[in-house]
Formats: sequence, C-alpha cells, structure tokens
Amino acid sequence: MAVVLKSSEEIEKMRRAGKVVHEVLELVRDHVKPGATTLDLERVAEARIAELGAKPAFKGYHGFPCVLCTSVNSEVVHGIPSKKRVLKEGDIVSVDCGAVIDGYFGDSAVTIPVGQKIAPETQQLLRVTEASLKAGISAVRPGATLGDIGAAVQKVVESHGFSVVRDFVGHGIGSNMHEEPQVPNFGEAGRGMKLRAGMVIAIEPMVNVGKPDVRVLKDGWTAVTSDGSMSAHFEHTVAVTDTGARILTE
Repeated sequence: MAVVLKSSEEIEKMRRAGKVVHEVLELVRDHVKPGATTLDLERVAEARIAELGAKPAFKGYHGFPCVLCTSVNSEVVHGIPSKKRVLKEGDIVSVDCGAVIDGYFGDSAVTIPVGQKIAPETQQLLRVTEASLKAGISAVRPGATLGDIGAAVQKVVESHGFSVVRDFVGHGIGSNMHEEPQVPNFGEAGRGMKLRAGMVIAIEPMVNVGKPDVRVLKDGWTAVTSDGSMSAHFEHTVAVTDTGARILTE
C-alpha cells in the first residue's frame, strides 16, 4: 500500500476529527481518579464522541469492543475498558482514542496519573515519554526521514535509562485508521522513507521503565511489559507541511 498524500481539505477534516479526540481525552482526564473504573472512562468518552457528531474509530476495528484503549500500569497498549478494573492511587492509565469525521481519522493518546501519590520514577516516565513525543514531532519536516523521527524519540528515552517498545509503532493515517508508512520510535537519523508535505502520521512513543519486551494477554488485545515494569504512551496525529509539523490533535 502506497503512502497517500492529503490535500489541505482532507487535512482540515482530519483536524476536525483531531479536535474531537483532544476534547474527549481532556474530558476523560477529569474523570481519572481513585475508585473510577476504566469502563467509567469508556462511557464518558463514548457519550462525548456522539455529542460532537463523530464516530468512534476503535469500536469494531478488527473486533475491538470499545471506543477507548485503557492500559493501566504495566499494560502498554490496547487495554480493554472493564468495570472490574478499578483505578487506585498511584496508578497510571494510558488512554488512546480515535474519532472519524466525514470519513477521516484522528488518533491520540495520553498517559494520566491517578491521584496525587505518584512514585518519582513513574513521574519521570511520564515526563520523558511526553518529551520524546515532542522530540519526534520536532524532527518532522519535508526532506527529513522516518529514521530522524525514530532516532529523536529513542535518544530522549534512552538518555533517561528507559526503553522504547519495538513491537508496536506509529503509522500513517487518513481515510483509514492505519496507512503506510510505519513510524518506528527508534532508528537511525537519515535512514528510511523521506517525508513529504501532505503526509499525515501518528507518532506514538510507548516507553517502558524496564526492558522493551512485551507480550499479549489471553484476551488477544492487551499488551503488557514482559518484566512487569511500568509503561507510558503518548501520541499525536501530525501533518507534514511545507514549514514543518502541524499537530492535528491539540
């Protein structure tokens, strides 16, 4: 599948979808507290997506049952919201959300601390993962390469002693949730496909305190760190413009 360049009109549709995703994630953030369940977050998000006139991107995608992915602590990505999963003081929850407007997708993720008593190492994990996303976005410009993005993310993460998940990567996005190219969060500067204006990609570092290895649970979706260490996930949908990066999910 070839890379599809987007017109300015298509990017504006993706911007509208991205604004929905941003608003939903900010609303979910307000509901993350000790005692809440991940299904509570799901219900809040599903209602708001509908209110905003969008469709959820994830629900039904390859059979996924929910509008959010909610991944707690050592869960890396693709956690399924559940009334049994009660958030506790000191937890972190990665919330990934996608929305569709007029046939175009927006996709973003944040990792949110639960309560006030977050371990210092976990606070550092959140700071570093978010900083690595910003570094990856800063590398986006026409003529740069996918390797430039991955190298920028990897440098930030590894300089703080954390590790980048390699089994899952970012992706192109547009009228499909996942398009070419794949966007790894590791790599070598100057290597890989060159970026062109009109490309739209989802950059999404997944960062572990321990080793990068992950495994998928019996539910067929939830990916967890193999060593049980904490994991964080931040993501933005980003358009490549003539002047650099335009974040569509802010």
